Amino acid sequence: MTLHPAVAAVRRAVRADLDELRDRPVLVACSGGADSLALLAATVFEGRRRGWHVVGVTVDHGLQDGSAAHAEHVIAQMGALGAAETVGVRVHVESSGTGPEAAAREARYAVLEEVAGSFAAPAVLLGHTRDDQAETVLLGLTRGSGTRSLAGMRRSFDRYRRPLLDVTRAQTEAACRAEGIDFWTDPHNADPRFLRTRVRHTVLPMLEAELGPGVAAALARTADQARADVEALDALAEAAYADLATPDGLPLAPLAALLPALATRVLRQAACRAGAVDAELFHVHVTALHRLARGRIDGVVQLPGHVTAYRDGDHLRFRPTPVAG
Repeated sequence: MTLHPAVAAVRRAVRADLDELRDRPVLVACSGGADSLALLAATVFEGRRRGWHVVGVTVDHGLQDGSAAHAEHVIAQMGALGAAETVGVRVHVESSGTGPEAAAREARYAVLEEVAGSFAAPAVLLGHTRDDQAETVLLGLTRGSGTRSLAGMRRSFDRYRRPLLDVTRAQTEAACRAEGIDFWTDPHNADPRFLRTRVRHTVLPMLEAELGPGVAAALARTADQARADVEALDALAEAAYADLATPDGLPLAPLAALLPALATRVLRQAACRAGAVDAELFHVHVTALHRLARGRIDGVVQLPGHVTAYRDGDHLRFRPTPVAG
């Protein structure tokens, strides 16, 4: 029997991404949607020949009615698809001012990290597709967030991998149908209150209709190209930070001698090491830091994470922001 092209595409993506692993635990984060179920099925299939101990993990954020029952269903599905072990964890999501989606993501990664550590797993697979990447790049464009946002989602970081960034959402859905896998459609993905939903169902289809097919693929290619540039600049900035940083802070004169693209990255690193929240450190913050370092503004710059930057003689320094009241 001929293998369905969509099933073959997903399996090929997993094989290419994890081919070097042998006889190791592999975690697959699974929400019950088509992307993650297709990823799990492909990982189980490829793992049989490579000795992977495939563990399916689902996280119940408790944000929707019936989430506990849904999590139980996903656990049963993961077992039926051949996962060697299944893990279900319920978390309590508390927003710290970043919004429920960001808080849920933070809680989810904390769980995945804990489970991966318990299995000594070198790889945790995430089911983001090329469509997700295109949406992320387009959102970054509209926010004017610079090259870092245009680089989209990383293909891999730490132990996390995204094997399906060259696979479309339509392919994962087709793969599930071809293998008889029932998948869940998150109602949040159809809720127009969410910006990503409007990008997915209105903006990208309109661009494809007006500009021709291939817009999503082009946006995803842009992410790969921008990512290479971002990583090169980050490596140079890391070396520059190591050369400049002192117990007294960052010396202003050599910092001013750096090209802006490097100086701003050095400042971002310094701010994050001082306790600023990386995910909330936006272009406006880094620009303000750069202007402060160059003497273009006076006073202090307050950063997310209760960190304050200030000039002290010939150095830029950081201190905790006093809590009001």
